[in-house]
Amino acid sequence: MSPSTPAPLRVALVQEPAGLDPEAGRARLRELTPEGADLVVFPEAFARDFGPAGSDVSAFAEPVDGPFGTTLAEVAAQRRTTVVAGMFETGPDPARPYNTLLVRGAASAAYRKVHLYDSFGYRESDRLTAGEPGATVVDVGGHAVGLMTCYDLRFPELARALVDAGAEILVVPAAWVAGPRKVDHWRTLLRARAIENTVHVVAAAQPAPRYSGHSMVVDPLGDVLAEAGPDAQVLTAEIDHAVLVEARRTNPSLANRRL
Repeated sequence: MSPSTPAPLRVALVQEPAGLDPEAGRARLRELTPEGADLVVFPEAFARDFGPAGSDVSAFAEPVDGPFGTTLAEVAAQRRTTVVAGMFETGPDPARPYNTLLVRGAASAAYRKVHLYDSFGYRESDRLTAGEPGATVVDVGGHAVGLMTCYDLRFPELARALVDAGAEILVVPAAWVAGPRKVDHWRTLLRARAIENTVHVVAAAQPAPRYSGHSMVVDPLGDVLAEAGPDAQVLTAEIDHAVLVEARRTNPSLANRRL
């Protein structure tokens, strides 16, 4: 391994349901964060679930340095890892907070979900404020990690913007609502984002029955390295930068772009 080549990244995806009690959620964050991973990814809205469709979640919004963010940083330090998890963040509109991913540990960042879930009969924008478009990329152990949330997955331009900003791993926490064709869409889109961008994709979802589960790790040629079923579980995998280098040698589609 050359000095510039990062060591393989050990990832853990915690496919667990979010609850409706934020204090209990913080306790579960401490309980569920595993030892031995370089990067631990929890689902979207893990700090407190959305509740029944259309619920007002404004009462559960916090600043990024509030109780959930503080606990996240403490857990990351205790486990000597970097943790990603979703929360509702206080914003300029008190009635419509942001849907935010927090990163704490070796890197620190906040990503506000850009594409709100106004689809399949839902209206997330009625209750939440969209983040400004932009690419949030952090360094974890020498690996450039880009952040997306759930419905963002259906917008390939965001994934490409992250890759143009240097991301070699896309992390996608989600609460992918269950329903006809939804698991098929989830799996297809995760593999597509990996293949078209020659990147690893790490996607942690909330489990059945309300959500789809099937957390996945996909390599840059679209091979599934690990996949959960519908129920709660912790999924682990190792991401080797050399696999990305070889994939981009085999399929130099990024270099071949003309637009």
